[in-house]
Amino acid sequence: MTRSDSRNVTRAPLFWLAILAVLTALAGIAGPLIGALGTRGGWWHFSTGLTYAEWGVYAAGIALALSLILIIVAWRHKSPALWPAALGLALALPMVAMAIHWQFAATRFAAINDISTDTEDPPMFWEVPNPMDYPGAATAKKQHAGYPDLAPLNLTAPAPAVFQATSDLVVQRGWELVAADPDEGRIEAIAYSTLFGFADEVVLRITSDGDTTLVDMRSHSRVGGIDRGVNAKRIEAFLSDLRAMVAP
Repeated sequence: MTRSDSRNVTRAPLFWLAILAVLTALAGIAGPLIGALGTRGGWWHFSTGLTYAEWGVYAAGIALALSLILIIVAWRHKSPALWPAALGLALALPMVAMAIHWQFAATRFAAINDISTDTEDPPMFWEVPNPMDYPGAATAKKQHAGYPDLAPLNLTAPAPAVFQATSDLVVQRGWELVAADPDEGRIEAIAYSTLFGFADEVVLRITSDGDTTLVDMRSHSRVGGIDRGVNAKRIEAFLSDLRAMVAP
């Protein structure tokens, strides 16, 4: 066998291994998508959908490791397998990065799923499905430790104008508006996660406070005991945008 023949024998398995890495990376991407599709469509319980997503992460991890090895070997042997191996790496890396971020967020943020700008007298849910009472002092303590700057929004605008702006912003966000009672100054809505459509319940309370109007907001995740910081970020972003809408 000539040296050229030996190279061809080496290159062929490398190329097909690289194709396998690409297919495995695609399976990794398909896992969460299938899980989310079935969950949103009501085909199975959300825990089954999350299992599909978990399998997808495992597949992406295998594809990432295999692609890295193949890139090194293909580079040394000047093999055309380098390009599909690089594609496998590019497909698998975002999935693995998202999984790492997901796990990191679980340890970084407070292990709670109910956030309120007022923990002593939190806004109450009345009209969302299965309204939940605020969990209490233990949750409030964790919130103050994890999000010490979270506070109500004070606006120098009349309450009716703030209520209307708040309602408009809820609609702009694409949330499901459940209740809007201007007499009580209460707005309830449901925000759905992008992929799986998990429901987070939101209530806003608009009250007059002398020359200003006070806006309190509470966001609660219906699924799961921790929220990975999602609810606090939602409140901070919403109140910031509301301030920009109402400010002179």
